Amino acid sequence: MSTEIELKLELPATEADKVRRLDWLRELSGPARCQQLVTVYFDTPKFKLRDRGLAIRVRRAGRRRLQAIKAINRSNGAFARDEWEQEISGDAPDLRLARGTPVAPLARKRLGRKLRPIFETVIERTTFPIHSERADLELALDRGHIKVHGGREREPISELEIEVKRGDSLELAKIARRLARSLSVGYAPRSKAERGYALSANQADDAVRGAEIVLDRTVSAGDALRIIGLSCLDHAVANERATRQGNTEGIHQMRVGLRRLRTALSLFKELVHGPETEAIKAELKWLSEQLAAARDLDVLIEKRVRPLRAAAPIGPAAAVLKQDLDARRAAALAKARAAVESDRYRSIGLRTALWLADGSWSRGEDPLLSSRRARPAAELAAEALSTRTKKVLKRLRRVEKLDAHGRHKLRIAVKKLRYACEFFGGLCSTAKHTARRKRFCKTLKGLQQLLGTLNDFEVHKGMAARIARPRKDTRAQVRKALAMGFITGQEQKQFTSCLRAIRVAGARLSKLPVFWR
Repeated sequence: MSTEIELKLELPATEADKVRRLDWLRELSGPARCQQLVTVYFDTPKFKLRDRGLAIRVRRAGRRRLQAIKAINRSNGAFARDEWEQEISGDAPDLRLARGTPVAPLARKRLGRKLRPIFETVIERTTFPIHSERADLELALDRGHIKVHGGREREPISELEIEVKRGDSLELAKIARRLARSLSVGYAPRSKAERGYALSANQADDAVRGAEIVLDRTVSAGDALRIIGLSCLDHAVANERATRQGNTEGIHQMRVGLRRLRTALSLFKELVHGPETEAIKAELKWLSEQLAAARDLDVLIEKRVRPLRAAAPIGPAAAVLKQDLDARRAAALAKARAAVESDRYRSIGLRTALWLADGSWSRGEDPLLSSRRARPAAELAAEALSTRTKKVLKRLRRVEKLDAHGRHKLRIAVKKLRYACEFFGGLCSTAKHTARRKRFCKTLKGLQQLLGTLNDFEVHKGMAARIARPRKDTRAQVRKALAMGFITGQEQKQFTSCLRAIRVAGARLSKLPVFWR
């Protein structure tokens, strides 16, 4: 097995020819080499390999045939993916060579019979070898397309890959920063395999959920931050396409990825405090704010207004309100789309990825900071989870006395605690601790949903107040105000029962055994 350490960058097709003309690249690299690569990805019709985070591909490069088994999801840290590659004689996978790989438990005769070509990539690759005192790198410019096997669906590819062949992986970030100053590149974490599978399943525009985070119990706090942070960032960036398409679930998932990343930064604050971190956090907050209105309006329309359109006697007023809110949602979706199409967004993704990989927090020679980076992540996790759980339970005991702002802060605290439990779940040492973690997370999820419902009520009250004070008092405006008043009245009736359910869930949480000790 080898571990690929590579960074993938999205490049506008119109700028691909500029790569060869970069003066600094010509000074650093040897002669460029061009080749045609046709790579076929195999799986069962039900995507058995993909669902286990694996891919089998056979690449044709001239007369050579290379079979590779790859881990689709990153689990080894910054820009790293596991790969098992061997030369074969034919165009179909040779599962006899899968010994010692994660495919081995599946590589029976039945799997061999079920494997089919799913999609292929046709690439013109131009590679530039880059040599420095600390590392040997390879920069690859890939232009071509992904094509579904036996179908017409295809998607263009225009990207750069920087791979570490030997030496210090931090040299990769230096080259990426120079490319960012010369070209309109953006961080592109999704592999060709992930894109090909999404295209094959007709899910290219769908929302993408976050991948499970896997941490070894021996991992250091510094490496844990990289793994967790990049997983959260990848989750957010993977929903760029869905956000561009106006997919409200994609917008929601991008926001979830950003919130999880900001939670990770707060969990590891003893490692990353400083002006560089604050600048990153400010940019992540800006992006979250650009997406917020679209999600809030979608929840109001779909959960509250739409069900009322057929209800008498409020139906006609609800229809007028929906028409107004639809226009507001369209404007909010356009705002979200403009954000992810901006140069600022492109800069945020790459800047954050490189900061997680080799920001000043990871290179400081201060003895205290070095010891914090090197301490076991399990130790940091136990401290953080204990502290945050105590604070959440303290607030839950007096939840009925909290005002709207206090409940909002409690909701955020519960959400952060739940994310922390998900981040550190891989550190559970036994099956008993894993079962405890699942019960703990399930209870937190229920609490988060209940507190989220109360927060929605407050958001809707604010919208109702704005609608009730219009610039012009028209008949339509009266109907909209009537419908919003009806909705907030319904929600007020649900408030007491929701608060009671929060109190019950809080009592249940207080009795659960912890999983981190």
